[in-house]
Amino acid sequence: MAKTDIARRVYNHTWKLDPIVRSLLDTDFYKLLMLQMIWGMYPKVDATFTLINRTASVRLADEIDEGELREQLDHARTLRFTKKEMIWLGGNTFYGRKQIFEPEFLAWLEDFRLPDYELTKRDGQYELSFPGPWMYTTLWEIPALAIINELRSRAALRSFGPFALDVLYARAKAKMWDKTERLKALPGIRISDFGTRRRHSFLWQRWCVEALKEGIGDAFTGTSNVLLAMDNDLEALGTNAHELPMVFAALANSEEELRQAPYKVLQDWQRYYGGNLLIVLPDTFGTAAFLRDAPDWIADWTGFRPDSAPPIEGGEKILSWWREKGKDPKQKLLIFSDGLEVETIEEAYRHFRGKVRMSFGWGTNLTNDFEGCAPTETKSLDAISLVCKVSEANGRPAVKLSDNPAKATGDEKEIKRYLRIFGEKGRVEQLVKV
Repeated sequence: MAKTDIARRVYNHTWKLDPIVRSLLDTDFYKLLMLQMIWGMYPKVDATFTLINRTASVRLADEIDEGELREQLDHARTLRFTKKEMIWLGGNTFYGRKQIFEPEFLAWLEDFRLPDYELTKRDGQYELSFPGPWMYTTLWEIPALAIINELRSRAALRSFGPFALDVLYARAKAKMWDKTERLKALPGIRISDFGTRRRHSFLWQRWCVEALKEGIGDAFTGTSNVLLAMDNDLEALGTNAHELPMVFAALANSEEELRQAPYKVLQDWQRYYGGNLLIVLPDTFGTAAFLRDAPDWIADWTGFRPDSAPPIEGGEKILSWWREKGKDPKQKLLIFSDGLEVETIEEAYRHFRGKVRMSFGWGTNLTNDFEGCAPTETKSLDAISLVCKVSEANGRPAVKLSDNPAKATGDEKEIKRYLRIFGEKGRVEQLVKV
C-alpha cells in the first residue's frame, strides 16, 4: 500500500480533502463498549461533557479560529455509521468473542448522530460542552478532543513551507522509529496504540500505527482507534473509562450509594462482558479507597488498569492487594496507560517482568511527540493536557478525584465532599504534562 506523503498533504490540504473526523468509528473502542451498556441500562440518564484545558498557559481561543472549530464540529454531526462499518462491527471478533454487540444495539446505532454542542469563549479559552442524553453525548468526547488538537497542529503548521514540513515530519518519524527500536529490544513486550484523543493528526496517528505494526510485529497488539483497527486488520482494544463511576456517583442518593458506586459499575459491566474485558479502572476516587472497600469478587477479574499513580508504585499496591485476596499476580494483568514514554515503559517492564502479565497503552507520546522536530523553535506543536469529562449527570455535579490531585475535576465543594467520603490516602500531586 502506498504511503501518504504527510508533509505534502499537510501543505496542500483543503478542509474538504481532510476533515479531521472522517468517520464515527474514529473513536476509542471502549466508547462503543460503554455505549452499549449505557444504551441497554441507562437510556434515560442525561450527562453533560465539558472541555477542560489543564495546560492553562495555552490560550486555545487565541490559537484556533472559532469558525474553523465550528465547521469541524458541525461536520462531525453530519456523519453516520456506514453499511461497511456496521457489517464489520456486527461480524468481527473482539477479544475472542463474536457478536459482542447485540443486534438491537447495532440497529439503533445505524441511525446515530452526534447531538448539538454549546461553544463560547472566555479569557482566551473555549468553553465547549455537550449536554443531552448520556447515550448520545458520550460519543462526543473523543472526536471533540481530536478536532481541537488537530486544529491546533494545523494552525502551528500554517506558516511552514513544503521543505520545512518535510524536515519536521522526517525528524518526527526518526524520533518515533528510535522509540520503536528500543521497545523491540524488550522480549515479550505488549504495546498498543491509545493515542486518538490527543493525536497530532489523523494522518500522523495512522502513520504511527502502521510503523508500529511493521516495527515491532506481534508485540504490537492493536489500537484503541476503531477505524484504524478496521482499516489495518488490527485488534480493537479498550475496556471502560472514568465516566462510568463518575456518572454513577453523581446519581447516588446517599453517602453509602456514593461509596458503592465504583463497584456498582463493575457489577453492571460484567452483565455484558467477560474474559479480558474484565479490567478494573480503580483510580476515579482514589486507588487506595477503591482497594480498601472492594468486595472479594473483584479479585477474580482479569486485571487492573492503574491510570494516574506512578506505574511502579500503583502497580505494586495492586499486586499486594491480589496477594491479600489469595490470588497469584502472575495469573493477572496490569495495563499501564498514563502519559507513557519509552523510558517509563522500559522501567515498568523491567520492574514487573516475571511478577505479573503486562500490557502498555501508549498514547500522547506516541501520536503527538513533535518536541524538537520543527526547523524553527515553536511551542505550538507541543502536546497539551486537554480532556473532555462528564461535568454533570441528571443535573447533578460529577467529580473525579484521581490518584493525582492535579487531575481532579468537578465543583470544589463536591470535591471536598467526595474527599471526606473516600479519603485522601495515596493521592500524590504530580506534574501533568499530557
